[in-house]
Amino acid sequence: MVKKVPAPFYERLSLVLIGLLSLGYIINAGKEILDPMMFGFLFAILLLPVSNFFERRLRLPRSMASFISIVLLALFIAGIVYLVGTQVAVLSEDYPKLKQQILETGTDIRHWIRAKFHVSSTKQIAYVNNTANKIAADGTSVVGTTFGAISSLLLFYAFIIIFTFFILFYRRLLFRFLMWVFGEKNSGVVFDIVENVQSIIRKYIVGLLLEMLIVSVAACAIFYFLGVKYFALLGIITGLFNIIPYIGIFTALLLSSLITFATGDVSNTIIVAVSVLGIHIVDSNFLLPMVVGSKVRLNALITFLGIVVGEMLWGLSGMFLSIPTVAILKIVFDRVESLKPWGFLFGGEYEYKKSAEKAMKTE
Repeated sequence: MVKKVPAPFYERLSLVLIGLLSLGYIINAGKEILDPMMFGFLFAILLLPVSNFFERRLRLPRSMASFISIVLLALFIAGIVYLVGTQVAVLSEDYPKLKQQILETGTDIRHWIRAKFHVSSTKQIAYVNNTANKIAADGTSVVGTTFGAISSLLLFYAFIIIFTFFILFYRRLLFRFLMWVFGEKNSGVVFDIVENVQSIIRKYIVGLLLEMLIVSVAACAIFYFLGVKYFALLGIITGLFNIIPYIGIFTALLLSSLITFATGDVSNTIIVAVSVLGIHIVDSNFLLPMVVGSKVRLNALITFLGIVVGEMLWGLSGMFLSIPTVAILKIVFDRVESLKPWGFLFGGEYEYKKSAEKAMKTE
């Protein structure tokens, strides 16, 4: 028997790099289908216990149980949108005051530019008017682009709902397909991976929603006691954007500061900015590890790298999906013998400590 000689390292590395580049190209090219499908997969995992309850306890058909579960999810999201919309409506009632505040701020900025850069107010106003005329001239294209973006967004949400329904409805078919593809010899590993993916992703999403609720309530309470106007709106904004890792806190800080500055003064703006930063520090160091971090054991480097790659491939939705996707990959890596080093890399210090503790117990 001829002994099989393993391929050189550079050859294997080249194949891995070519495979990763090809996979990245396919993922980027297939964004229109894969993006809503991935969201549908996550929502299906989240709604699986609800659908099982309707099927087993209430004896409903699987199609009806899946449909009712999706309706409940849609009602939950509609409730959040309604809550934010009511707060924005309250903000719009103060439009005259907002307009006056913006005019006064614009006057102060013009005086500062004239004093620092010696540009007269007449030239500044002329520049602003020319810019406004250019924007107005392109108004038709802007409106068309806006309607196109809204229609694309609605179609994206419709695809998410459809994929969620079909994944819930055909979940057993998909599971049997996986078992058949990987063979009876690997059925135990496949079953373990599927069970852990469901458990980890569901706990992660629930933990993320719980964190969002806690941060929103805490921010609303802090802004209320500080006497900040529109404390409810600012608290909801802080909680909603906080679920976007790393980037969300800066968006929440910017929006909260702008709204406070437009409706108050500089001192209130500084108070809100410091409060948002304080909430983020407490959340990232105490709340996030306790509520969410215990569900997905990923080191910070892999998490940040996943967010960057997700944004490069799919934009904002890629940032949302990056952590669940990396968590799924880690679950697969940890259960495939040849891929365990990659699972260790994704876990880092936590995996090292767990291995050390296990070794100490066996001694």
